[in-house]
Amino acid sequence: MIQILRMAFRDLGRNRRRSFFSALAVSIGLAMLMLLSGFLTGEMGGALDATIRLQTGHLQVRANKYDENKTSLKWEDLVENPDQVAAQIAALPQVKVATPRLFASGIIAVRDESAGVRVWGIDPASSANDPYRQGMLSGTFLTSGDTEGVLLGKSLAEKLGLKAGDNLNLSINSSNGDVVEQAFTVRGIYTTGTSGFDNVTVFMPLAKAQALTATQKHASTIFIMLKDKAQTDAVAAAFTSPNLQVLTWTKMNELIIQYEGLANSFLPFFYLIVLGITSTVIINTLIMAVFERTREIGILMAIGMKGYRIMIMFLTESGLLAVGGILMGLVFGGLVVGYLTRVGFHLGDVGTSTGFLLGTTVYPDLTLNATVNMSIVTFIITLLAGIYPAWMASHMEPVEALHGAK
Repeated sequence: MIQILRMAFRDLGRNRRRSFFSALAVSIGLAMLMLLSGFLTGEMGGALDATIRLQTGHLQVRANKYDENKTSLKWEDLVENPDQVAAQIAALPQVKVATPRLFASGIIAVRDESAGVRVWGIDPASSANDPYRQGMLSGTFLTSGDTEGVLLGKSLAEKLGLKAGDNLNLSINSSNGDVVEQAFTVRGIYTTGTSGFDNVTVFMPLAKAQALTATQKHASTIFIMLKDKAQTDAVAAAFTSPNLQVLTWTKMNELIIQYEGLANSFLPFFYLIVLGITSTVIINTLIMAVFERTREIGILMAIGMKGYRIMIMFLTESGLLAVGGILMGLVFGGLVVGYLTRVGFHLGDVGTSTGFLLGTTVYPDLTLNATVNMSIVTFIITLLAGIYPAWMASHMEPVEALHGAK
């Protein structure tokens, strides 16, 4: 076997340029797979993380009849005495924070411009609002006693030409079906990095939202963040109430989870397509080597080398090209993914307002398990690519090989 390995090294060294570019093709294919895997993992993980932090939490407690799509404000569809319910949930050791929130539909009018928005009534002091507080670009965050201030997302503020300190008119639906209008001052502009969310979400203090919508002592949901996401089911099972329902992050983010599963199911096919293209380079390289070394193969067979040993020799060359390509691919792909992990890949405005929050920048997340699996698959596919040229070489007749080489 060592003799065959030496011969394979020697044969590859005969045309170093061709061997290098063959290995380079394998490395580029592997690097592309690493980038794709890291991008999809980072995109799905980032979308799920953003949706949990900004929109769904790990758990939500709602009234049994509440319909999120209709943003109902009827008292029977809301959580009664939400502060007490939130305090009860927050007392559980697994809970990091539990806070009531009220949702309502509204329209902002500024001069000749208007935009439909979703108004969130929040408790400004709650740590659940840290993602919005940390994303403040200008102005100040809300305070609990503020009755005339709102926060606007960067995308919405730019669309309406507003900045901190400007005034606007907000029309909002109330629990009795009326539309209430009031002038507000923009206290600040925030960004969450997901323009779809920032473009429609307006924050105001919970007490003001309850007064404006005539939903005193009621809230749409109790937003819950846990210390450990793995405790979601345990906490959900610990809370029981005949009039309330508990929704887990998996239930509220079914769209993201289904999309991730669909993407993962198609990923192997893309792997095979990329590696199939790169394997053609290996096939061409080894077929050219067979034709160039026809006389040599004939001599080896004439002096007694068995066909299976010649086949092993060419498969060894294919394996060496695979190893060289994989090593280069790991270095090249690792550098590219590492760089994009730090600076991100800018996608622009692709997020949606509900269900699926994509940030404007995706940070690839390449796992060690995925890298090892892709390297193994690359090696196997490249090795398989050498079977046909190896078979050709091993089935030559010595006399015909010597005759064909003249």
